[in-house]
Amino acid sequence: MWDVLVAGGGNAALCAAIAARRAGRSVLVVEAAPKFYRGGNTRHTRNMRCAHDAATDTLSGPYPEEEFYDDLLRVTQGNTTPELARMMIAESKPMLDWIQAQGVRFQPSLGGTLSLGRTNSFFLGGGRSMLNALYRTAESLGVEVRYEAEVTGLDLDGPRFRAATVRQDGEDRRIEAKAFVAACGGFESNFDWLKEGWGERAENFLIRGTPYNRGTVTRMLIEQGVMQIGDPTQCHAVAIDARAPRYDGGIITRLDCVVFGIVVNAHAQRFYDEGEDIWPKRYAIWGRLVADQPGQIAWIVFDAPNLEKFMPSLFPAISAPTIPELAQKLGLDPATLEATVSEFNAAVVGGKPFDHTDLDGNRTQGLAIEKTNWAQRIETAPFYAYPVRPGITFTYLGVKVDERARMTMADGTPSDNLFAAGEIMAGNVLGQGYAAGIGMTIGAVFGRIAGTEAAHV
Repeated sequence: MWDVLVAGGGNAALCAAIAARRAGRSVLVVEAAPKFYRGGNTRHTRNMRCAHDAATDTLSGPYPEEEFYDDLLRVTQGNTTPELARMMIAESKPMLDWIQAQGVRFQPSLGGTLSLGRTNSFFLGGGRSMLNALYRTAESLGVEVRYEAEVTGLDLDGPRFRAATVRQDGEDRRIEAKAFVAACGGFESNFDWLKEGWGERAENFLIRGTPYNRGTVTRMLIEQGVMQIGDPTQCHAVAIDARAPRYDGGIITRLDCVVFGIVVNAHAQRFYDEGEDIWPKRYAIWGRLVADQPGQIAWIVFDAPNLEKFMPSLFPAISAPTIPELAQKLGLDPATLEATVSEFNAAVVGGKPFDHTDLDGNRTQGLAIEKTNWAQRIETAPFYAYPVRPGITFTYLGVKVDERARMTMADGTPSDNLFAAGEIMAGNVLGQGYAAGIGMTIGAVFGRIAGTEAAHV
C-alpha cells in the first residue's frame, strides 16, 4: 500500500507529491498522458501570480495581499470563497521561495502588453521548463511516476478513500493508498460535458491545452458523494486565433491585441468595450464574449501603426489595403464593416498620450457601445485582422474543499483522506473570471497543502 496516491501530472500534482515525499511518505503519481505530453496545462503556462512585499530580482515592485484580493474580487465580481481566497493569497507569499527550492527558476520581469512585471513571476524557459524541474526534484526524492496510467475507478467507503482502479498497458490495477490527492485537471476536453452547459456552441470551441483533461475523476467523485462546486459554463476562456488546432495550441495562439483596435462579430458589428480594463485583468472575458456571438467567431481589426505593439499569434495577421477589401478576405459584408470602422473613428475623442499599460482615458463618445480606454482611429493602411474563437484553458466546475485541501462531502463533512488541488477545485476560488497567472497559484498553493495534509493521514 502506498502512503499517498496522486492523480495528475501537472503543477498541482507535483507540488503535492513533493510535499508529501519531503514529509517522508511513499508517493505514487499516475499521469493519464504519455510522458511527452505530461503535465496538462502546466506545459503551456508562463507565470504565476503571488503576493510579495517588495521588488525582487524578477519582480519590479511590491504586490500586497490586499491588492491581490481586490484584483481577485474584481475579476470574479465577488464570486469566490473569501476564506479560501485570502488563505491562498497569504500562502502564495512563501510559495515563491518554496517553488524555487524545488528547482524552478524565474526570469527578469517582462514589459510589453502583458503589464505583469510587478505582479507575476515568469518561469525561465516557460511552463515546460518549470514542469521538468518539478519532475526532476520529485523523482530525485523517490516519487514514482507512471505514465499512460488513467484512473478509471474509485473505491470510497463513504468519505474515506480506499483504492483506485488504474488502467495501464490495457490492464486494470487496483492501487491502495492511505490518502488520495486529485490533481488531474478540469473537463475542458470532454465536449459532451461542455455541451451540457453550453449546448451546441461548444462544438466551435478550441481547447488551448491537453486533450487528456476529460473530468473522469471529477465525475466519479461527485457521483460518489463529494460536494460539487461551480457552474458548468464558467471557465478560463480567452479569445485565441481561430486557425489554432482543436487541442493543445497553447500560448502561441493567444492574442493580446484587443486594446489596439476593435472587435467585430459575423455581422461586422462591435459587441463589447475593448478598453474596459488593463489586459491581464480582463483578457479572459473575451472567450466567453465570443462564445455568445453568431458562429462563436469574431475578428480583431486594427491598422498599420499597431502591428508590432503586441505579441502576435503563430499565424500571420490578415491584411488588405482598404477596409472593404479586408472585409472580403474575412468573409464579412464590406459596406457594414466600413460603416462600423467609420462610425468608430468619428466617435474617438482621444487627445491623451496612448499608454497600453494604464487606463489612459482615450475614449469614444456617442456610440451605443463605447470604448472607454485606448481608443485610436483605425485609419492608416494597410489594415489588419485576426480571427478569434473561444479558447478554453480549464473549467471551474469541480469539488469543494476546505482550507486544508480536504474534499467536502455532500453532507458538509470533510473527508480525512481525500484531497484536491489545481483545476479540479479551482471553482472554490474562481467562481467566474480570471486574472493572469492565478491558475498556477491555485495549483501550487493547494498542491503543497494537499501533499502536506495527505502525509499526516
